[in-house]
Amino acid sequence: MESTQSIKQRFEIIGNDTKLNRAIEKAIQVAPTDISVLVTGESGVGKESIPKIIHSLSHRKHAKYIAVNCGAIPEGTIDSELFGHEKGAFTGATSTRNGYFEVANGGTIFLDEVGELPLTTQVRLLRVLENGEFLKVGSSQVQKTDVRIVAATNVQIFEAIKKEKFREDLYYRLSTVEINILPLRERQNDIHLLFRKFASDFGLKYKMPTIRLEDAATDLLLKYRWPGNIRQLRNIAEQVSVLEEKRNISAFTLNGYLPSASSSNLPAVIGNGGKEGDFSNEREILYKVLFDMKGDLHDLKKLTLELLKNNDTKKVQEDNENLIRKIYGADGEEISDESGSSLEVLRLTETRNIEPVTQTPIVEDKYHFAEEIEEEETLSLQDKEIELIKKSLKRNRGKRKAAASELGISERTLYRKIKQYDL
Repeated sequence: MESTQSIKQRFEIIGNDTKLNRAIEKAIQVAPTDISVLVTGESGVGKESIPKIIHSLSHRKHAKYIAVNCGAIPEGTIDSELFGHEKGAFTGATSTRNGYFEVANGGTIFLDEVGELPLTTQVRLLRVLENGEFLKVGSSQVQKTDVRIVAATNVQIFEAIKKEKFREDLYYRLSTVEINILPLRERQNDIHLLFRKFASDFGLKYKMPTIRLEDAATDLLLKYRWPGNIRQLRNIAEQVSVLEEKRNISAFTLNGYLPSASSSNLPAVIGNGGKEGDFSNEREILYKVLFDMKGDLHDLKKLTLELLKNNDTKKVQEDNENLIRKIYGADGEEISDESGSSLEVLRLTETRNIEPVTQTPIVEDKYHFAEEIEEEETLSLQDKEIELIKKSLKRNRGKRKAAASELGISERTLYRKIKQYDL
């Protein structure tokens, strides 16, 4: 059995992290068997090296090794690519085609991004794993294949299973042995080592002196989170090697090549699981608040009209005290129509004696209030939204965080609305 160090040299794997070494050791141990292996890890960590190691150390090493990127094949043709098809099976199938599982018989298939497979294809793959059988598209004849399957994914499989996007039984068949490759930010001691290797390679490739990092630049390199992992680090090393005339790279120069971790100053909407929220939920909440407010205002108009018509202000106001408190709070405000007539909503802690209103204007105001109610019904949702935001900001003395909480929306949405309506 080859040592971990010799395998790393053979497959040009750079790094001395203990967990990386453990992942390579697991690959060496399972290689002589035929059990399926699932390689997990973020995009760009180098998962493709593990199946190559497994194949090269197995008894299948002289047979075919086929790597398939499942995420790059359209859903309509993935079954044909993997299992083949018969002539005339679908439009464009002018001849019989052998799929990867037939071509790689006796060898190894590496299914990269297996989490992207459609559910129908997952059923076919499960049958191959269980008894080595498959059907070509358009054929009823069962065929046998003897392949070793190594799969890889950067998808959170258990989340995909919960969302019914990945079959649980297929996961357990694929992950007889699971090998996880750590992200680059958790292999901090390997970052500078990898950068130096890439810089040296690009210096030779482009026939120019190798770039070197100053101490401050090295510190910056180690502190950066590298969301794109090794692929991003290699890309940065190539850019700096080609574009910089000076071969000694300062922290200031290197910082110009590192994408900012916070490209926006706006607050992010975070949902469950730390993922960015969907604004549709916030819009639904805001619309509900606006329509509820519209209904409350309509009820208040009816109350006011009844007060004017019946002149029985004490009884009506007592019956509707909760409505007034809900809309205007404990302190009263003034309701006025466009003609200047007004009705004071008394403070709930004060006396409710209201002077009688003469009968003459009652008939006139009856139609006036009916028109005003109808006009209220036709107001646009945008006007209601602006009015609601203004009231909330005023009530919270301009504190946007408190206003957003009261409205049931995020601060980010409130900032966007304030800018949109120039409030």
